[in-house]
Amino acid sequence: MSDWRPRLIASDMDGTLLRRDESVSAATVAELERWRADGVPLVLATGRPPRWMHGIREVLRYGTAVCCNGAVLLDLEPMEIVDEAPLEPDALRTITAELRARRPSIWFAVEYGWEFRHEPVYRPRWDVDAPGVAAATLDEMTVAPVAKLLARHESMTRDAFVQLVDEVVGDRATVTSSSTDALAEISAPGVTKATGLAKVAARHGVGPEDVVVFGDMPNDIAAFEWVRDGGGRAVAMAHAHPDLLAAATDVTGGNDDDGVAAFLTSL
Repeated sequence: MSDWRPRLIASDMDGTLLRRDESVSAATVAELERWRADGVPLVLATGRPPRWMHGIREVLRYGTAVCCNGAVLLDLEPMEIVDEAPLEPDALRTITAELRARRPSIWFAVEYGWEFRHEPVYRPRWDVDAPGVAAATLDEMTVAPVAKLLARHESMTRDAFVQLVDEVVGDRATVTSSSTDALAEISAPGVTKATGLAKVAARHGVGPEDVVVFGDMPNDIAAFEWVRDGGGRAVAMAHAHPDLLAAATDVTGGNDDDGVAAFLTSL
């Protein structure tokens, strides 16, 4: 694959494209602009909701973002949601009830895309006093479709908790994780970064064989498998979760070392 070149670049944000201070280096921006001038689009594939995309929009200005682990497609230029695949209220109610029966100390929150609601005891890590964020009861949070259900446990380890949630949820929803905390991210059945990326790639007339995707966490595994099995390149950051490293075709440097730009330059 020494002469292989992508026709679409897809990248996770946190721990991948963004440095620890949430900035994108000038070298990375320049490299992405070089590819874009060559007609190769960048697609962001992130667990972040649309309301967390304003900062990156100021840097990239336009393009498509696959948000909420594939549940929401966002056009960055007008900041407009163009597609959604939500988790429905019936599933929300049964899943939260069964998880709480299994572990009463599990607390819940929901992403609507532009709004975030959490149980009063749920402690948001980043959304403290932010616009669109408010406390609500579980009953209030499960009456409308959501982009993503979040389940948190304050004392279990991340991997053990995510495994527990996955066992309870089964095939009724998609469970993944992108945090170092015991936080499970739950989407509609079959919804992953891979399904979101596939939609965007199809709009560009591109298949997985022509995609390079970068990531660092388990919520990137589905996208890695879609690209890898289709003949593209799935590139893990050096510090990536072991499960993602196992799904990768390549490994690059860390996010603070411009790993994304370094790999693209090598192509």
